[in-house]
Amino acid sequence: MITTSALTKRYGPVLAVDRIDLDVRAGDIYGFLGANGSGKTTTVRMLLGLVLATSGTITVQDRPMPKHAAQVLPEVGALIEGPAAYGHLSGRTNLTLLDAAGGAPRVSARGSGRPDRARRIEAVLEQVGLADVGRRPVRTYSLGMRQRLGLAGALLRRPRMLILDEPTNGLDPQGIREIRELLLALNRDGTTIFLSSHLLAEVEQLCTRVGVLDRGRLVVQDDLGRLHAPTGNTVVITPDAAPARALLGSRVLRVAGDRLVVHGADPAAVNAVLVGAGVRVRELVAERRTLEEVVMAATAPAPAVVDRHGNTDVQVTTDAQVTTGPFGRSADTVERREEAS
Repeated sequence: MITTSALTKRYGPVLAVDRIDLDVRAGDIYGFLGANGSGKTTTVRMLLGLVLATSGTITVQDRPMPKHAAQVLPEVGALIEGPAAYGHLSGRTNLTLLDAAGGAPRVSARGSGRPDRARRIEAVLEQVGLADVGRRPVRTYSLGMRQRLGLAGALLRRPRMLILDEPTNGLDPQGIREIRELLLALNRDGTTIFLSSHLLAEVEQLCTRVGVLDRGRLVVQDDLGRLHAPTGNTVVITPDAAPARALLGSRVLRVAGDRLVVHGADPAAVNAVLVGAGVRVRELVAERRTLEEVVMAATAPAPAVVDRHGNTDVQVTTDAQVTTGPFGRSADTVERREEAS
């Protein structure tokens, strides 16, 4: 559904997106993760033809973009950054204008045909939880309600694909759960979803496939199930950590309090060794990495290189490492350039 090859975007001397190769397949819920300023929004804009790539190619629904935008975009629902709306008009009227601006809905195999506009608007307002406030002026909406209205606009024509940039921004926990359930239901009905986010927990609960962007580079891209596969190690929880460590010796890879990570994929074998020596065991389980651990490992800063004279050589990139966030860094320079664009 979405493929890119060596997709690159420069803003002057700043390399915002660095030769990324996306692979989003039909039926995916693809989580596009990265710190603020990592290049996610720039990438999404290029996919939709809103920003031209410096180099590389983009294919959406088997058609090159932006050359075939007129054929592709009617089949794609999109929510990019903060949704725009006329504040003095109601949510329902804003959706009416949005729908009218797009011309007649295309007849598709999914049966959309040319349904009545009012009925479609009522249906999407119900879907996103705004049916009771659809007649209120948008200026009275909270941030979360505006976000829901933007999602309603993306759903208005029953698109084959959704491209969403931070769709749960401004929502409370209940709202996040409702949107997650809505997206899962849409995916079950055949909608492919490309979801840009910096929320690891939300992506882990929702997505089937993950790509991680770090300073403009795609450092991870795989099925979530594969990323969660056993590592070949065993986690042992024991109140006798010191004796267990002495008994297992070099097989112990890491120790944190009463938790040991032991090399070896057979918990039963590890248990037999420990119990046979009188070590109490509370829990044994095959080690599986969380998405946070996968991301942190992929985005960890490169170690400094020390030359033979004792001098430290740290590799400097064009993306300024200004703050430390959930992904280890934030390319503040790129983010400011993105906002300016």
